[in-house]
Amino acid sequence: MHPEIDSLIIYEDAHIIVCHKPAGVPTQTARIGTPDMVSMLKVHLAASSKGEPYLAVVHRLDQPVEGLLVFARTPAAARELNRQLTASGFGKYYRAVVHGVPEPAEGILENYMVKDGRTNTSRICDKNTPGAKPARLHYQVEKISEDPDPAVSLIRIKLDTGRHHQIRVQMAHTGHPLAGDRKYGDRKSTGPLKLCACRLEFIHPATHKNMMFELPADPDFL
Repeated sequence: MHPEIDSLIIYEDAHIIVCHKPAGVPTQTARIGTPDMVSMLKVHLAASSKGEPYLAVVHRLDQPVEGLLVFARTPAAARELNRQLTASGFGKYYRAVVHGVPEPAEGILENYMVKDGRTNTSRICDKNTPGAKPARLHYQVEKISEDPDPAVSLIRIKLDTGRHHQIRVQMAHTGHPLAGDRKYGDRKSTGPLKLCACRLEFIHPATHKNMMFELPADPDFL
């Protein structure tokens, strides 16, 4: 049973909706009977609108990832938000728990990545690989836990590009896969994927004001 959509909406006006997507809920899916953020938000909007409400997906989070999403309520808002996203005008920040302790404690990861649509996976590749796209992020270690042994680290990430599974692939490539990542890390892991899109920054598509939303830190995340 998923939370009521009203409790997940953080901000709403005539142009945009910002919401907190729970882990395990798809952003959008074609599977019949599977609740997703788009369908739940459309039901919410339909209660106060005539006809089919307009709602555009601007960016996505993988199903096991929780965090902040902004949706557009008008075509004009969708165009402007997509323009910002393409021009790296979004500030997208994540919290993650990784195995081990990354060194240095703060750094930039720059790689080329390619997606395999058949397996829904991505990998690090050479820049001359067909379909290769640059991937860049900045990370900083915030906290280290020696329990359990071996150590795990809480890191904060600023995503500069938005590649498929980017954080998971780049961190695994450094030898520090995300906790709970059975696709790129420990396949025997039983816990949830420790990745949260905790902060989102953009310019409002109509008022042009700076918008910033941040989820409070979860003390049980690490």
